[in-house]
Amino acid sequence: MSTPFRRSLFVSTALLALGVLNVGAQDALTVTAVAGNIHMLEGKGGNIGVSAGEDGLLIVDDQFASEEQKIRAALKDINPGPLKFVLNTHVHGDHTGGNEAFGKEAVIIAHENVRKRLVDDEQPKSALPVVTYEDKVSVHFNGEVIDLIHFPNGHTDTDTVIFFRSSNVVHMGDHFFSGRFPFIDLGRNGSVQGYLDNVAAVLAALPDDVKIIPGHGPLSTKADLQAFHTMIDTCYTAVKEQVKAGADMEAILAKGVPAAYKEWGWRFISEERWLATLHDDLTK
Repeated sequence: MSTPFRRSLFVSTALLALGVLNVGAQDALTVTAVAGNIHMLEGKGGNIGVSAGEDGLLIVDDQFASEEQKIRAALKDINPGPLKFVLNTHVHGDHTGGNEAFGKEAVIIAHENVRKRLVDDEQPKSALPVVTYEDKVSVHFNGEVIDLIHFPNGHTDTDTVIFFRSSNVVHMGDHFFSGRFPFIDLGRNGSVQGYLDNVAAVLAALPDDVKIIPGHGPLSTKADLQAFHTMIDTCYTAVKEQVKAGADMEAILAKGVPAAYKEWGWRFISEERWLATLHDDLTK
């Protein structure tokens, strides 16, 4: 952790985990009808998935605490029924910041490591998942089976991908940053190879016509997820070869990412930060 890039990545990781950084692209919430009972809310923080039907409302993630009223207004417009469940895809504050408010009325469900890390972060009782699981759990809601499947040590050690079976929709959480470099939290047991393996496993299980809600970015297709996987694999292989040849961080930065991916950088994960993540993963 000696280079400025690695120090910067560490600081940003800590801030994101606390929900301080706004990694969303807009202030207003945009509502998109996805398929069946499922909608997507885009705004500050991670994308929210919504199941709305005769049983009421279920949401996947809840952005930052500051977005509570915007989220409530959007949910009321979709369906005035009660909020019954909150599913957390992982622990980061831009996906769990609303837990404290929404957990007072709805059951929060998440992987057991989400609860452990939120407890370690001294989050209030209402912000904590009350139903946890090790590998998988299913929720039967609004006429379909919703499968929560844990994918270990990819983005973090807390991650779940959520499958809405009848609607043919998947919420990837931060195992998918559509059209941009991902944040892989090495400080919370994330791994580039684990991330690649997890995305590959999801791809192998998806039908071609599936609709995908990414953790960040627009509603996407299986082809978009495949392009994302190819980008990570291509960049990782290139940096791996450079590290094997003895290249230092300065040389890796000078070479940069392959030309096809120069436009994938964004204000939180720039090209330099992405390369630092790959380098640090390979040399840790």
